[in-house]
Amino acid sequence: MVGPSSSHTAGACRLGLLARGLVGGTPERARVELHGSFARTGEGHGTDKAIVGGLMGFRPDDARIREALEIAEQEGLDYRFEKTTLAADAHPNTARFTLELGSRHSVMVGSSLGAGRVLLTEIDGYPVEVTGNQHTIVLVAEDIKGSVARIATILAQNDLNIATLRLTRKERGGDAFMVIELDEAPGESTRDAIRGLPWVRWSYRLDKVSA
Repeated sequence: MVGPSSSHTAGACRLGLLARGLVGGTPERARVELHGSFARTGEGHGTDKAIVGGLMGFRPDDARIREALEIAEQEGLDYRFEKTTLAADAHPNTARFTLELGSRHSVMVGSSLGAGRVLLTEIDGYPVEVTGNQHTIVLVAEDIKGSVARIATILAQNDLNIATLRLTRKERGGDAFMVIELDEAPGESTRDAIRGLPWVRWSYRLDKVSA
């Protein structure tokens, strides 16, 4: 990895990588709110460079992370960092990302747990548990009967095996948030097939970010 700290650099970079997946690529605008240790000591550990590098698709061992802020300016990525205080039980290395790319807007909360491990706890207001240890599809769909079976059929038709599937909904009959972890990397055709279902609001692929 690049940087002095697995938590403040490798983990931070992986959070950026996961965040970019939620808008389908390098965002045009990014607001990153740093909590706890990230806010207090992140700049000295290169957390800002690692996060911006991740947003641009750099992996934790990419030497370009050292110049990530300068590269972001050249690439036109409009970013800003702010210090904040999240919930009392939030991990000390936590960040909230607010990203925009075209018409897509997403808010993500994630933590760097140490040794490069990360955990996403919220996406667009839905509580989640995403580790980045597997290739993942996240989607929001209407809460209708047969939706899980239909999506599972699409994955099977594309020779993809489900490792875990978790569904969260705010109310019966409202929107449901699905997190599907896969053993294999899904292609764009799989994502597009799921997006094409009339009751799916949106769907994105999150690449595996662990080693």
